[in-house]
Amino acid sequence: MSCTLTGVLRGSEGLAATATKTKTKTKAKKARSKKTLVIVESPAKAKTIEKYLGRKYMVRASMGHLRDLPKSQFGIDVDHDFAPKYINIRGKGALIKALKKDAKNADKIYLASDPDREGEAIAWHLAFILGLDPAEDCRIVFNEITKPAIQEAVKHPRSINLDQVDAQQARRMLDRIVGYKLSPLLWRKVRKGLSAGRVQSVTVKLICDREKEIQAFESVEYWTVGLKLRKAKSAMFDAELTQADGKKLDLHNEQETAALTQDLKQQEMVVRGVKKSERKRRPSAPFTTSSLQQDAARKLGFTSRKTMMLAQQLYEGIELGHHGAAGLITYMRTDSTRISDLAQDDARAFIRDQFGEPYLPAKPNVYAAGKKAQDAHEAIRPTNIGLTPEQLAKYLNKDQLKLYTLIWQRFAASQMTPAVYDTMSIAIQAGERYLVRAAGSKLKFAGFTAVYAGADTSKKEKDVLLPDLAEGDVLTLARILPQQHFTEPPPRYNDASLVKTLEEKEIGRPSTYAPIIETIQARGYVQRIDKHFQPTELGFVVVDMLEEYFKNIVDVTFTANLENELDEIAEGKVEKNELLREFYGPFEDTLEKADEAIGHVELPVEVSDVKCELCGRMMVVKQGRFGKFLACPGFPECRNTKPLLIDTGVKCPKCGGAIVERKTRRGRSFYGCRNYPDCDYTTWDQPQKETCPKCGAFLLKHHYKNGRAMLYCSNDACETRVDHPINKELEKIRQRAEAKKAKEAARAAEEHEDKGEA
Repeated sequence: MSCTLTGVLRGSEGLAATATKTKTKTKAKKARSKKTLVIVESPAKAKTIEKYLGRKYMVRASMGHLRDLPKSQFGIDVDHDFAPKYINIRGKGALIKALKKDAKNADKIYLASDPDREGEAIAWHLAFILGLDPAEDCRIVFNEITKPAIQEAVKHPRSINLDQVDAQQARRMLDRIVGYKLSPLLWRKVRKGLSAGRVQSVTVKLICDREKEIQAFESVEYWTVGLKLRKAKSAMFDAELTQADGKKLDLHNEQETAALTQDLKQQEMVVRGVKKSERKRRPSAPFTTSSLQQDAARKLGFTSRKTMMLAQQLYEGIELGHHGAAGLITYMRTDSTRISDLAQDDARAFIRDQFGEPYLPAKPNVYAAGKKAQDAHEAIRPTNIGLTPEQLAKYLNKDQLKLYTLIWQRFAASQMTPAVYDTMSIAIQAGERYLVRAAGSKLKFAGFTAVYAGADTSKKEKDVLLPDLAEGDVLTLARILPQQHFTEPPPRYNDASLVKTLEEKEIGRPSTYAPIIETIQARGYVQRIDKHFQPTELGFVVVDMLEEYFKNIVDVTFTANLENELDEIAEGKVEKNELLREFYGPFEDTLEKADEAIGHVELPVEVSDVKCELCGRMMVVKQGRFGKFLACPGFPECRNTKPLLIDTGVKCPKCGGAIVERKTRRGRSFYGCRNYPDCDYTTWDQPQKETCPKCGAFLLKHHYKNGRAMLYCSNDACETRVDHPINKELEKIRQRAEAKKAKEAARAAEEHEDKGEA
């Protein structure tokens, strides 16, 4: 009995031991199976990165910020060292819960938000939510989404850079102080719903100041004198009269010009000097955020917002067929022109292979960074120069391909030799009184222009050839071409010139240019007309008020200095709260004084000639988010609104009614008969009051995406339309419209079929 009991007990002990052993093995297996969690900002990026890291990693997206200052209150405790009150963003609760669950089951956690200050702040907020210590090695960064870059990044985690976090917090809090303290003042004094921004207000002032310059500008008439010359029976060439009586040509009316040209005809033209030389044109640096936005606006007609949206897509990853998703460009928010040694070596090997040794400089081209450049990242470049635009054409949509081509060409060109031109400059003496000059150039070696024309021109330079001339040669005057001109006001800002000005004046930083431009339009302070920015009446009123009472808020130098101080916080040179204290004290005092001094500002009301059919009042012009519209002044009793139709002054060719400007749902301008729907005449091109010299029909102006415009006769049967380049363009537009219509019809048929099956 005793023996049997002992055996049973021993057997029980054995089973218990086996169970314990099995449990330990299961736990060990579970521990071994735990994965490393990597958190990025976007799902597209997560998908690409997960493919590179493999099964031991799970990659999740935070969808940007998860915590922020509350919208419903100020959210900054000014009396307690400007302590911010952060809350979880509404609607992100389920995502936060899922991330916490993944973090609990993870062996390690890496925060891989974008490699800039905002990305650093997102990582800091994530660390708080997930209970991570920011001082631990939980942060990884990469400049490009490629397999080597991602695998290298996870090998070198670091702690969160709290100085960069402080710089981003300081920017956010400064913007909150200005927005939440100044906006209510505008509501009380001007109109409800208005808001003021620290950087946006300065930008609106720049646009208003430019408009005032244009309005105050007085045009001055002046004349130039061109000449057509030839030597014996050689081809004619162009020259220009530059001096009269030893002074620069200065003609201000037709009478002066006629007298001078009459005298010039009597003079003998003799070559007094011929200078031949060689000119080198060097390639531009690879793109920064600013130069990319400028070039995309000039060459492709893209807005800053569209450029950055497309660049984000190219950076995060595009599906390349069976190769899977791949990031095609490096990080697109940068002020640096630096490129890595590896990228430079790859570019040089590609250029040598595709173009040959003459196109490869002896030493790699290196470009100086701007004096304020943080140089945190490389320039914007392709992640693999071997992936040419031609190879990627089938994987990218039309706009993605255009932008990738621009980035690829600029980078490839930046590593090539200069273009070389043979130039000739000729000085010609016309009698004793006049000096005439002619200049010619011929491309001798294409260099980088074999790939990229450059930032300032959309086409390659054309050769300007001169005959072989020598000192003492007598020339024949074939024709004199006097031309009248008028001095022009400075042009209104477009996307390219506004971004360039913001960069030069150090207002904002590369990542903020697109949001600034978008915000000032959304608030109704500025409108984009024919790709140029014009201030609204509201914009003028608000800027004038801010300039009078809050001079610092709209002062360019003050704003630029504030940006520099934010840079110093990121570098650990200035303490965040010190900057906030210096700004807040004077700002609060000014706010109190302004509230007492400013009376209610009445915005000027523009009364139209359109009667409200509901109540009989004359409708007034209002400014909305999407431009001007007509509204009944009897609001809120009468809420009638209508689109504002601007008369072009041109009669409809179908029914004789007025052609007016209309807007599509997306805000694009088109032109149609006022008698719609009885008359269906429409055109995308702008009708002109000028008429065709051949048939008398009105002219139309076609605007290309790159800003170029072309005039043509609206009469399809006119002889001027024969072989006119507009015909091809209109045919392309017609084919695109038909393809779109067919696509929509196919989609509708498919939906109808699905409903039938259901």
